Amino acid sequence: MIRTRRTATAAAGLALGVVATAVFGFAAPASAHVTVNPKEATQGGYGRIAFRVPNESDTASTTKLEVVLPENGPVGSVSTMPVPGWTVAVEKRKVDPPIEVHGSQLTEAVSKLTWTATGDAAVKPGQFQEFPVSLGPLPQVDRMVFKTLQTYSDGNVSRWIEEPTPGGEEPENPAPVLTLTAAAPTTAPAAATGPVADDDDDDAEGNGLATGLGIAGLVAGVGGLVLGGLAFARTRREPAAKA
Repeated sequence: MIRTRRTATAAAGLALGVVATAVFGFAAPASAHVTVNPKEATQGGYGRIAFRVPNESDTASTTKLEVVLPENGPVGSVSTMPVPGWTVAVEKRKVDPPIEVHGSQLTEAVSKLTWTATGDAAVKPGQFQEFPVSLGPLPQVDRMVFKTLQTYSDGNVSRWIEEPTPGGEEPENPAPVLTLTAAAPTTAPAAATGPVADDDDDDAEGNGLATGLGIAGLVAGVGGLVLGGLAFARTRREPAAKA
């Protein structure tokens, strides 16, 4: 009898646990991971992105971050922004064919960036840190996947290296992804049309009319002066004749 009661109690407890997990979400929460911000940029242009690194451990700090640049989309120019308390090492690899940047042919491209904390600059539990990077010209690909390793002070390493599948669920350890969109087409300036030329003709006609009126006014003024002079001379002669 006691065994029956215990079995029933255990079964009830198990069922309650399953219901609580399904209804209230008591399962282990999904862990935060390294992301790139912003998440989109334009092909062929230059972009400023930042790798955002949250610290997931409750007892250890993040002391190193390794970011691998994708081989299918090499970038000719990569520069990092100083992060207080962190040093950065840049690794390069040979590329073939070369990358054209501002008319120059580059045979090397940055392949990996490694940030290492110095002193007390490590990312502590409950904190996050951003590592800004400027890069370009961005390649003509749909996306750039940055496989990343996050090392903790206790020796543990989080490997954010799984590529997402279009239309699929997010991987357990997703790599940061930068989506690249095509540049907007440039619009050619509109050609000159007939009405514009008509406006110019109207201006020319208006200027000609004004000039003609000005000349006519000048002639009329001269004629008035001549007539006035004759009238004055006639007035001077008439008194002399009466005397």
